[in-house]
Amino acid sequence: MEKDKKSNLLIEKLLDARTILIYGEINQELAEKVTKELLVLQEINNEPINIYINSQGGHVEAGDTIHDMIKFVRPEVRVIGTGWVASAGVNIYLAAKKENRLSLPNTRFMIHQPLGGVRGQASDIAIEMEEIEKMRTRINTLISETTGQSLDKVSKDTDRNYWMGVEEAIKYGIVSKVVNNIDEIK
Repeated sequence: MEKDKKSNLLIEKLLDARTILIYGEINQELAEKVTKELLVLQEINNEPINIYINSQGGHVEAGDTIHDMIKFVRPEVRVIGTGWVASAGVNIYLAAKKENRLSLPNTRFMIHQPLGGVRGQASDIAIEMEEIEKMRTRINTLISETTGQSLDKVSKDTDRNYWMGVEEAIKYGIVSKVVNNIDEIK
């Protein structure tokens, strides 16, 4: 009970500061939480919202929900990478306008192709493979369009895990700038 009270107070204080945290695996529960917080903050006012992200990635469609909601709400959204931003985490990160894609100095970024884990009849596996290829094309196109890299380069880079330090992510077009303290964000 006491832990829940402290957790609710922390969330309330973060929302008062117009701050959302995305930490850990991207899943449906996280997508629902972030969507609620974005919509609530939008209803309060149109001041900018800061999202801090540290994620290994996860469920692509849950990441798509968060990506789309960042673009959907009226307030400007700034995304600040910390720790690592990988896979579906990068797709979320790329929802912010380029000038609003910030990073703490020691963050690492990783892009790759979607992973599959399909079992079943051969015809079902073939359907899933087709869907994974569509997803891969869509994600590579999103990365290409938001970074300025060619689709061919992105397709080659995402064939395997492609890791970047923050300076490499700036050159790639993922990150706009490194911030060292909170005053550089406002």
